[in-house]
Amino acid sequence: MAVAEEAGVTPDVVLYTKTPPDRATLEHLVGILEDPVEDLVRKDSRFKKLELDADDYVGKPDAVIELLLRQPGLLQRPVLVRADAAIVGRPRDRVPGFIG
Repeated sequence: MAVAEEAGVTPDVVLYTKTPPDRATLEHLVGILEDPVEDLVRKDSRFKKLELDADDYVGKPDAVIELLLRQPGLLQRPVLVRADAAIVGRPRDRVPGFIG
């Protein structure tokens, strides 16, 4: 958010832990995502604890959507959406070019 605010953009913030994305939202997001779909999934300690295999999600939008519906905490963040495009805001230096 700080990067957006530094660029003079006031973002709409969606707290996915309080309002997890539904199927329609995830399908739309996947459809406009400029990054590989598997980048929407956090490969963190929770991912490992669930004994998931990252290869199961590479290039598989339906698998990513199903996973994120079951485990919304694995949604990578931040995800930035602008009109009909979206990116994962990591690394942070990608953000200014996307919102600028």
